[in-house]
Amino acid sequence: MKLGYQTNTWGGVVGHPAGVTSVKDSYYLAYGSTEEALKDISEAGYDGFELFDGNLMEYKEKKEEFLKLMNEHSLTLVGVYTGGNFIFPDILEEELIKIENVAAFASEVGAEHLVIGGGAVRANGILESDYRALGNALNKVVEIAEKYNLVASYHPHLGTNVQAPKQLDKLMPLTKINLCPDTAHIEAGGGDPVTVIRKYVDRIKYVHFKDYANGDFLPLGEGHQKFDEMVKALEEANYDGWITVELDSYPDPKHGAKISRSYLNQFDKVKKA
Repeated sequence: MKLGYQTNTWGGVVGHPAGVTSVKDSYYLAYGSTEEALKDISEAGYDGFELFDGNLMEYKEKKEEFLKLMNEHSLTLVGVYTGGNFIFPDILEEELIKIENVAAFASEVGAEHLVIGGGAVRANGILESDYRALGNALNKVVEIAEKYNLVASYHPHLGTNVQAPKQLDKLMPLTKINLCPDTAHIEAGGGDPVTVIRKYVDRIKYVHFKDYANGDFLPLGEGHQKFDEMVKALEEANYDGWITVELDSYPDPKHGAKISRSYLNQFDKVKKA
């Protein structure tokens, strides 16, 4: 198993301000320095990285600069995180155009995975029909990803209509997209990440590890998540893909990355630092 790290720890999880009024600009965005993040991720012992769609698209007209930056730090672009509301038909086409633009550029710079978050929660509550709408939209995302030779995976997330286990179980039969389990979000949503991984392991092509305890997201080993059982479940399924460590914020991002990297050295099947 290969190890990557998400750049969102450098700057935190925010969004593009233009997205308030323009769907085509509703990117996820971390306000930290991507250059600093890649340097720190490499020095912490990781082989790859994931970043938000907004941070990737900042390099749309600076492709060679981005490629040079990856080469300097010997890092692979594992994946790009994007998403949308998905349940509102009037804006779905705009969301898919945005996602296709991201997928096209991600493919140009060597990405392997397209990670999808989202599924809006209506002001008056979730409708059962929202799951079918979300599933259909995600099927269209899969087609976009395949067009650009990317692997599309859905990422359950707090604040969406797929944060609890029973919500994930409603969605998965309605779509052909793969699952990217974020272990901490699954627990925060009331689920058991080991159970989810075992249940959907045949549809898992990519994984996010993040520790969790007392309502906080933490570096690996500082919470109570059962990563040994998760790694065992992945091993039993002959999983040999990427595991990306994610931590939404940390006072010293590089130090947080090092803590998690050191923790993962205990697993035989995980590439050693």
